[in-house]
Amino acid sequence: MNAMRGSARKFAEWVWGMRSARTRVGYLGPPGTFSEQAARSYDPLGRHVPFGDIESVVRAAEKEKIDEALVPLENSTEGPVTVTTDLLLHRTDLQIRREVILPIHLCLLTEGGVDFDEIRVVYSHPQALAQCRDYLARRLPKAEAVASLSTVRAVDDMRIDGPSAAAISSMRAAEVRHAFVREGQIEDIPGNRTRFVVLAQRDHEPTGRDKTSICFDFAADGPGTLYQTLGELANRGINMLKIESRPEKTSLGRYIFLIDFEGHRTDRFVAEALDRIRERASSFKLLGSYPKASDPAP
Repeated sequence: MNAMRGSARKFAEWVWGMRSARTRVGYLGPPGTFSEQAARSYDPLGRHVPFGDIESVVRAAEKEKIDEALVPLENSTEGPVTVTTDLLLHRTDLQIRREVILPIHLCLLTEGGVDFDEIRVVYSHPQALAQCRDYLARRLPKAEAVASLSTVRAVDDMRIDGPSAAAISSMRAAEVRHAFVREGQIEDIPGNRTRFVVLAQRDHEPTGRDKTSICFDFAADGPGTLYQTLGELANRGINMLKIESRPEKTSLGRYIFLIDFEGHRTDRFVAEALDRIRERASSFKLLGSYPKASDPAP
């Protein structure tokens, strides 16, 4: 019996490996970005396809040029990645299938042993620059922070600029681009991490340890409108994990609310709450139900 179970397990692992090897996972490239690291962590055997910007990753998944789009959604230090959030709210019908939480460790890269006093410009993605704001003010107060399309392209920008430039990027990018790591783990806050979501044509089946994301807004504001709507969760013992708001974009002062809460959309009480929230809201969108990722310890 044990031998049969062992054979069945090996067969299941083989089937998963074959499926995974065929899965095309798009990410914000080029190779060496934190998005690539998250994609490799999420599906080590998948085919990882880089794209030049977040919207291109999403559009490729919509057109089924890739199977899944892995995109950054929020950072523990700097908050939401608004490009991704606005795509989810307004411009795609893809659903969240999985989430990945990746520790973010940033490095200062240079072309060689240039003195700190000689560095006049530091390139990186705006999120990475923000995550190292205090470090830059302390260590490179005279250097100008300049935005790049990604933390990897920041290394290319550094090289184009010349020896007085530096870049903030990852250890992986240093390996890929053969750059010199001047200082490591320069992020301002220990435990810095980014939450990525995997978007696909449909969300995930129930696992017993799930969360659900939705967004909604109201045609008219009134006392207790949001409170009463969120009460549909509380009254059913559903734990809300996150709430944020984004401009509705068509009128000043009107916002769309994005919330995450525990449970799968097929769970009885979750399904009831979703129906009641849908009735209260003027617009409603289910972004997906998916397994909760393990959050690395700070």
